Amino acid sequence: MPSGYTFVIADDHPLFRGALREAIAGIGDAPCIVEAGDFESAKTALLGEGDIDLLLLDLAMPGASGLSGLISLHGIQPSLPIVVVSAHDDPVTIRRALELGASGFISKSASMDDIRSAVRTVLDGGIAAPAEMDLGEERDPEISNLIRRLQTLTPQQTRVLSMLGEGLLNKQIAYELGVSEATVKAHVSAILQKLSVDSRTQAVIQLAKIGTDSIAAA
Repeated sequence: MPSGYTFVIADDHPLFRGALREAIAGIGDAPCIVEAGDFESAKTALLGEGDIDLLLLDLAMPGASGLSGLISLHGIQPSLPIVVVSAHDDPVTIRRALELGASGFISKSASMDDIRSAVRTVLDGGIAAPAEMDLGEERDPEISNLIRRLQTLTPQQTRVLSMLGEGLLNKQIAYELGVSEATVKAHVSAILQKLSVDSRTQAVIQLAKIGTDSIAAA
């Protein structure tokens, strides 16, 4: 396996970040490991760290709600493999995470060997999910429809939707993305159409729904 990997560990518990660091330290030749303790730090790492090979993401971090954080970070770097690491390891959460762009899912109760194995699987281009678990099919038609609609958003539209969720105005979004306000307005219009809603507020409610509903039952 080639050397020189750069990993980002995003988790708000220092002890668990340390455990993850220990688990992946032997993958490749002395990988560079960046730690983030909240969602903003994770976002900053993705925007400024250059070539990242893999992100290990906790779903329950300050600044992000459930799977909405995954959606947002996936929009920033669509090609970056993201492995969700969560104590919420029920089939529903795992399936929804994979449907929304995660390349793998690791339970926080997993062994060091299982963590390393999952990371290697994803680095090799595979999908890592807990073995011998039937993920089933989505039983909530509203969530199923919402996931399908979110999957139609472009990465830039996904980023705009996430920024709407953070309460940013068009002018602020335009500044953050380095585009014109007219471009942002066009993105917002496309988002409303794809999500089949009439207002920015309704779009944000939909994003929040996939965030909180997805881990509420776990």
